[in-house]
Amino acid sequence: MKYVVLLCDGMADRPFEAIGNRTPMEAANKPTMDRLAAVSELGTVQTVPEGLSPGSDVANLAVLGYNAADCYTGRSPLEAANIGIDMTDTDVAMRCNLVTLSDDPVYADKTILDYCAGDIHTAEADEIIKTVQEAFGGGEFDYYTGTAYRHCLVWHNGKSNIGKLTPPHDITGNVIGSHLPTDENAAPLLEMMEKSYALLKDHPVNRSRIERGLAPANAIWLWGHGTKPQLKNFEESFGVKGAMVSAVDLLKGIARLNGMTVCEVEGATGYIDTNFEGKREAAVEALKNGHDLVYIHLEAPDECGHRGEADNKVRSLEEIDRRVLQPLLEELESLGEYTLLICPDHPTPLCVKTHTSDAVPYLLYRSTETVNSGATRFTEATAATGHHIEKGYTLMNRFLGR
Repeated sequence: MKYVVLLCDGMADRPFEAIGNRTPMEAANKPTMDRLAAVSELGTVQTVPEGLSPGSDVANLAVLGYNAADCYTGRSPLEAANIGIDMTDTDVAMRCNLVTLSDDPVYADKTILDYCAGDIHTAEADEIIKTVQEAFGGGEFDYYTGTAYRHCLVWHNGKSNIGKLTPPHDITGNVIGSHLPTDENAAPLLEMMEKSYALLKDHPVNRSRIERGLAPANAIWLWGHGTKPQLKNFEESFGVKGAMVSAVDLLKGIARLNGMTVCEVEGATGYIDTNFEGKREAAVEALKNGHDLVYIHLEAPDECGHRGEADNKVRSLEEIDRRVLQPLLEELESLGEYTLLICPDHPTPLCVKTHTSDAVPYLLYRSTETVNSGATRFTEATAATGHHIEKGYTLMNRFLGR
């Protein structure tokens, strides 16, 4: 038996006026998902435990079978694992976003115009992170290049009790003053954030981006702090050898920590321009080469949700259905018996442009045991009529038939 998780990050949504008061799952032309819905178990699963923020970190941990209440130490340490940072027990890691701020003269009066600096690509971002490291790193702090706009700061012998650090995708379009860190332990972080604007606004990379009509990466934004994590080995826990296919450091970092194989895919960006075919091909290759389970993480729906891009979010689901799922099923048939799980990690509703803690829809198809769900489409509404799983981390055992 082969097992495939098709994780469509942020896919779940709410009815949105711009697409006819439908959700993207309802608006998208996704014939393969909808065909599977008729012969699959449909239901909902609570992937975000009560009391935790609805991030891709805790939600994907749940889908992978981990109870975040037992093992979660923060988002950035998971990303740091993929970047190759060997954290000590006294290190504190945090996400360093490259963002676009307005040019208001007083820092606290600036507006966060773009949480991802125009989806800056890694090559340009690397030049900016090197400049930030030269200015602020080399001692108590060190900055590391990650992927696209997502990077990492490690605070050596750092403080973890630093109060709330707001994710920038939660406040796009807002004045930053009321969202800046206020805890006195976070003072050095705030100082670097503020100084980064003067450091980066005239950076050669940003001058070039502005000339090309692109958003500049004119500041850093720090959030998602945490300490060194410990995850139980995936194969030892579930008895299957797993592989991870993803564009983002978070998912690849989780895989490196739990012993899954990380499949690198050229051209995987984490947005709608990603290499969909390359991800599918990497997954199939992993299954052919001795892996029992592959986790295909597709970030595009989430990014479109954060940006409020309704048409692109619909399109991302159509691209996944056409370029990943439909040919994937043909390839799986040639490998023998298989089980397929399709779900998001959390909703990213277009109306709020950020994550919510609502239960998410799932589709569970077994090639050996089809069911009659009575549904003709896979949507939030059809899934809500099916089985509900309250503890998200138990979904993995259900998926594996245990």
